Amino acid sequence: MQDFAIYLPGILLAYCAFLLAIASPGPNILAVTGTSMAVGRQSGIALALGVATGSFTWALLTVFGLSAVLATYASALLLIKIFGGLYLLWLAYKSFKSAMSSHDIEARELAGGRRTPARYFKRGYVIQMTNPKAALAWIAIIALGLRDGAPLWVAAVIVVGTFAMSVVIHLTYALAFSTPMMVQAYGRARRVIQGVLGSFFAFAGLRLLTSRS
Repeated sequence: MQDFAIYLPGILLAYCAFLLAIASPGPNILAVTGTSMAVGRQSGIALALGVATGSFTWALLTVFGLSAVLATYASALLLIKIFGGLYLLWLAYKSFKSAMSSHDIEARELAGGRRTPARYFKRGYVIQMTNPKAALAWIAIIALGLRDGAPLWVAAVIVVGTFAMSVVIHLTYALAFSTPMMVQAYGRARRVIQGVLGSFFAFAGLRLLTSRS
């Protein structure tokens, strides 16, 4: 129990980073909402589950990749944290820039015609796995949650927890944002949301860069 208390702050910070990272619609979320609006909720849900599964795959690849690196080069954690901190500061810059922009979100149907639910799932998985930003984001998220000498169960808790959140949130987008009215409501609150996201990413990035453990 004492070990859990030691690693809990990092785990919660990793959860917060992941949660807020997908709170702002990017290409994956816009594909889900656009599919739900244009095709139907069933197709949107299938696409959402594919995206969430892709996120889970990236999480596993990142955890095992970083674990292998750290097992060989223990000092590499410092470099990983520096990289993760700089990436979070870059996300903060992008969020603040978006908050000041007047450009609204645009949810569109995927190109290539209509598909079966199974093919929408596959398409969502491919979209996420071919997104290079997903790999960068996961390095930052895992770096936030790991301390020097952290056991493997810490990474497992981060991966399982974020996968559960990914499924719930992507399904929520598919269901709740399947109407133009909801997309418009989100668009009106976009600047405030992006400002909050930018503040958190700046805080998390500075914390990661100044962390000694």
